Amino acid sequence: MSGLEVRCSMVSVVVLRGAGADTRVLLLQRASAYLRGVWSYVAGHIEAGETAAQAARRELAEETGLVPRAFYATSFCEQFYDAGNDCIMIVPAFVARADDDCPVRLNREHSALRWLALDAALRELPFGSQRELFAYVQREFIGRPPSEHLRIESQ
Repeated sequence: MSGLEVRCSMVSVVVLRGAGADTRVLLLQRASAYLRGVWSYVAGHIEAGETAAQAARRELAEETGLVPRAFYATSFCEQFYDAGNDCIMIVPAFVARADDDCPVRLNREHSALRWLALDAALRELPFGSQRELFAYVQREFIGRPPSEHLRIESQ
């Protein structure tokens, strides 16, 4: 068989607080050797026996200490070529709504955090698929109330 493998072994989580024009998105600065210094959002690998939603909640807790007041699936999957593994990576995205005064506790994977307006956050993201995800989040989670059918209750 020839061709590229398609993998779905990661998830991403965009964390929002505030509403409307006052919405802020959480960006984290990578501290590990992989993508050191890059601003991004919560992301990580799905562990054996986990659903994607369970992995997203776990990664959110591990990387930020946050327990969201609302958690949503999205219709968006990031897609990119992973040169290190010579595969196409598909990454389902989730949205977490945090309280305005929520404390964030970073783990060792990140060295800094910022809550930014979406337009400012877009300028910090290095990859096109990340900017496309944020445009989707703007349209479907900030510009309008998300469908309750996308809401995922605690598992």
